[in-house]
Amino acid sequence: MYVGRDMTELSMMAKHDWTDKELAYFHHSLQQVTPYLNAEGATIHREIIKEIEARGGLKQEATWTQGTTVHYD
Repeated sequence: MYVGRDMTELSMMAKHDWTDKELAYFHHSLQQVTPYLNAEGATIHREIIKEIEARGGLKQEATWTQGTTVHYD
């Protein structure tokens, strides 16, 4: 389960101030409901995707305690 800032708080911030976990969570959530998004929702999703791409994706270096995928829960 996601524990973090909600979309109301994040919508008042620039996307580059979001954490990787927040980007991953909201990208996944919006991706699941893409067919049902209105124009505003689609714009927010596109901005999230652009920020993820600007950061070079959501991959992280694997360590002994974590894999390469960013987990938001």
